[in-house]
Amino acid sequence: MDVRIAEDWKQILQAEFDKPYFATLTDFVRAEYATHQVFPRGANIFRAFDKCPFEKLKVVIIGQDPYHGEGQANGLCFSVNDGVAFPPSLKNIFTEVSSDMGVPVPTSGNLDRWAEQGVLLLNAVLTVRAHEAASHAGRGWEQFTDAVVRAIAERKQGVVYMLWGSYAQRKGAIADPSRNLILKAVHPSPLSVYRGFFGSRHFSQANTYLAAQGLEPIVW
Repeated sequence: MDVRIAEDWKQILQAEFDKPYFATLTDFVRAEYATHQVFPRGANIFRAFDKCPFEKLKVVIIGQDPYHGEGQANGLCFSVNDGVAFPPSLKNIFTEVSSDMGVPVPTSGNLDRWAEQGVLLLNAVLTVRAHEAASHAGRGWEQFTDAVVRAIAERKQGVVYMLWGSYAQRKGAIADPSRNLILKAVHPSPLSVYRGFFGSRHFSQANTYLAAQGLEPIVW
């Protein structure tokens, strides 16, 4: 199957695109876009890959589901477009960045700036019906994004994996902690953020690790 995605990722993931489950998933997603309001818009489904070329990848952050509110999802996990109010988890992420790195809270929730520095902002499920959380779960996206994480683990070392919450930790479990930096904490949602996300200092730890490998730290 010919999928519109960044060319380097396309070469790595073509075997997945050619599998029967992906054809079934594609048929489902097309039907959903034709009959329901679905986020993100179609051109942004694979935007996390387009914004973070495989060659530049340094950090992996795993989310679960795109935002399902109007105008929020833009194809990068936790990210929203300029001018959109910060969802609670993103607000908490920025609070920790500010505390950890000693920088002001950003004025924009658009995380393109992270992706362009080599942060893959990967949701486990890449589409969702408007106002229906997890409505596209269990349809095949998880199998595809498992393959993405596996491809990274097999082809790269020295990657920082930021695994927030048990779901992300299970998905990132394939990464070898002896060859990468695995950072784990609770999810930054308001329900759990005070149980160890605040004060985790993942952002400074990531930069220390990247610098030790001679790589440019991320401007968080």
